[in-house]
Amino acid sequence: MASPPFSQDMAAQAEPGDPARRRLIAAGASAALIATGGLLVPAHAAEASAGGEDVSATEDLMREHGVLRRTLIVYAEIAGRLRSKPAEVDGGALVEAARLFRAFGEEYHERSLEERFIFPEVRRAGGGPVRLVEILLAQHQRGREITDYIQATARSGRIGTGDAEPLARALEGMARMYQAHAAWEDTLVFPAWKKTQSADRLKEMAERFEELEHQQFGKDGFDDAVERIGRIEQTLGLADLAHYTAPSPR
Repeated sequence: MASPPFSQDMAAQAEPGDPARRRLIAAGASAALIATGGLLVPAHAAEASAGGEDVSATEDLMREHGVLRRTLIVYAEIAGRLRSKPAEVDGGALVEAARLFRAFGEEYHERSLEERFIFPEVRRAGGGPVRLVEILLAQHQRGREITDYIQATARSGRIGTGDAEPLARALEGMARMYQAHAAWEDTLVFPAWKKTQSADRLKEMAERFEELEHQQFGKDGFDDAVERIGRIEQTLGLADLAHYTAPSPR
């Protein structure tokens, strides 16, 4: 059996009420690496598993879809406004929504996670979801084309009369495509990927996803994206969930 770390060994020899013992325990807990179950793990990971938020790899992917779906709701709402009162559409808020979709959706969620890890492993596993991967990749590319178009059309802050209808159609097409896209991934592709993973690998991937998120955004990318879409909704008057309550069918 491996010997305990020096600080643990010294703490064990000290009396329970000894201040030196308390200092040694505190030092060991805050070290860059902590021994857990015979393994050395990063201190921040040990703290997260002890009492912080514990998000699985598939949950991480699905909650990111939640941010993207809220962006698509903004697109659908703006499409309606473009047809009724295009001069009142806030082009700056629309561009900010497109920037969020690009950074958090296309560059991070799609390129760094799905296209790098999920899709290749689903392909290798074979089966029905393999056919879906090709469609999903084609939709990723089409989405990037539409994001380019949205940013180019709305970058002046105001939408020209001649651009209103084509932009409305593009926004509606993007929303329709990605609502189906995310639903198929959540119910078919992600579960198929999860079935090919061991419990240890799923835990490893959750940690990898978190590392990539911090590398790309310099902080918690999900929390930042939730704040950004919240500000966009506030600017456009779409921040109240009650706004979306369906009318009575009578």
